[in-house]
Amino acid sequence: MFPKDAAGILFVYGYVGLLLVLSEKILSKYPTISRKILHIMVGNIVFILPIFQTKEAMVFGAAAPFIVFTFLISPRSPIKSKSRVSQAGHGFGLMYYAISWTVLAYLFFEHLWVVGVGILAMSYGDGFASIIGVRFGRHSFQIFQDKKSLEGSLAMFLTTMPMLLVNAIFYSLPITLQLLTVLFSVCLIATIIEMLTPRGLDNLTVPLIASALCWYLTII
Repeated sequence: MFPKDAAGILFVYGYVGLLLVLSEKILSKYPTISRKILHIMVGNIVFILPIFQTKEAMVFGAAAPFIVFTFLISPRSPIKSKSRVSQAGHGFGLMYYAISWTVLAYLFFEHLWVVGVGILAMSYGDGFASIIGVRFGRHSFQIFQDKKSLEGSLAMFLTTMPMLLVNAIFYSLPITLQLLTVLFSVCLIATIIEMLTPRGLDNLTVPLIASALCWYLTII
């Protein structure tokens, strides 16, 4: 393993570990806030990805192990332990999160900014959609037995677009009209996908479709 890969893995584990401590220890009295902060802030791993030197280290050393870990700390874990992340109500959401990152890292390692698009749409976009929707949602609608709101969907779009711009700047992409058009389209489609996807599964559909669409519109 290259030194940069080892450093990347340590940074990822350290950062996620810090978030779990914050979520489950410091904010344990506020499970809803705890869950949302964790959901959003994990997205910042996007800014750690350039440290990695090889795809194998990122996929199998950093991303994939979290699939197993997040399952074992979920409420449905076969291991009965008080240390599970149960009271925050994550379900399989965090596991889907890890699956998405693993797939994106494997498919788009040569284009890390594309990986960032999916992760940020899932973390910041979907995260703020839930926060705003619950707090300020007045125009609700129901699809597949999931109640959502126009306010939440608008919040997702308005949050995702600037985060994708930050992502593009971080990865040194030239900000052209073509790129802005692509990012706008990706934000719009990701928002629609979030509206249509049953709760929980949007941690799979939003990042995978957002990154795939971005790759198709810019790389192919």
